[in-house]
Amino acid sequence: MRENRLAAFGGGAMVGMLGGLIGLGGAEFRLPLLIGVFHFAALEAVILNKAMSLLVVAVALPFRAWTVPFATLGSHWPVIANLLAGSLLGAWLGAEWATRLKSETLYRIIAALLVVMAFVLLFGHRESQSDVLLMGAMQTVAGILAGFGIGVVASLLGVAGGELLIPTLMLLFGIDIKLAGSLALAISLPTMLTGFARYSRDRSFAVLGQNRGFALVMAVGSIAGAFLGGQLLGVVPDTVLLPLLAGILFLSAFKIWRHT
Repeated sequence: MRENRLAAFGGGAMVGMLGGLIGLGGAEFRLPLLIGVFHFAALEAVILNKAMSLLVVAVALPFRAWTVPFATLGSHWPVIANLLAGSLLGAWLGAEWATRLKSETLYRIIAALLVVMAFVLLFGHRESQSDVLLMGAMQTVAGILAGFGIGVVASLLGVAGGELLIPTLMLLFGIDIKLAGSLALAISLPTMLTGFARYSRDRSFAVLGQNRGFALVMAVGSIAGAFLGGQLLGVVPDTVLLPLLAGILFLSAFKIWRHT
């Protein structure tokens, strides 16, 4: 089944479309697919998911430059640096912990984090700009702590972390959702590279070399699906879409929790 590249492309396209509909990479939906359908072990699935997420994010960032120029991102470098100060350490430690955990424990942690993602999807995905919650030194400290937590979650799930970064950027820094999406990508890229570097030191990293073709085809499917999802954006109202996608994550979490 792992060699079935058509299934890999189709699965990636479905995941990308789900992510594209909410303006994210869809890695939170890809991980349950890798575990439940393609039968990868927990840590192997996380590493594959991170590799594919890395490719999707690397492609998405220049694509969004048409809407949000790099110069605009550069003008917000203090925000990027603030969150990266925590996320880089969090990504390294998250990967470190993942490689040391027993498979059963990692399955449970993944399931719990998917539930968190589902709640964030339901209550944190809003298009209106929020007021800044904190200012000055308190904002900086909160940004580092938030970045650290997001880095840990991103490494444990192999995701880009946009589900958590976008609400953080909006609530903590008062940034509008369109700019927050691009800033999240700019923060995710080095964060994911850090976690990826730590995973490369573990023997489970060999799964990437053994399934290179599978990962590439699924990543291409994810990119194509994300494009399609973006074109369909607005067809399905958020009042229907977000609870539906959250329900998928809840169901996935339940299945992974019981996974052996």
